[in-house]
Amino acid sequence: MNVYLEPVVNALKIIGGKWKIAILYQLNESPCRFGELKKTLHPITQQMLTKQLRELEQHGLISRRVYEVIPPKVEYSLTQFGHSLKPVIGSLCKWVSENKNHIE
Repeated sequence: MNVYLEPVVNALKIIGGKWKIAILYQLNESPCRFGELKKTLHPITQQMLTKQLRELEQHGLISRRVYEVIPPKVEYSLTQFGHSLKPVIGSLCKWVSENKNHIE
């Protein structure tokens, strides 16, 4: 594999897929609870959101904080590593905005 292509392929393994960029974009603004994410990312299923959040957490892009209250409260936020994606997500949003007609 091309020496320049391999890191890109590895990065896409971490952030690729239908929902991960959208999740990271939502968490870019502020921490969110599971229900808030599910509502914002409609029509994502609960099972898919759980899977994507676990993968992002495993890769160190987001953190999961559990509050000891009843009912349980869980909040997701970007880690420092996740925050490093802000310029990338911003550039992607700009590109989409500039090319909306072509993309749709």
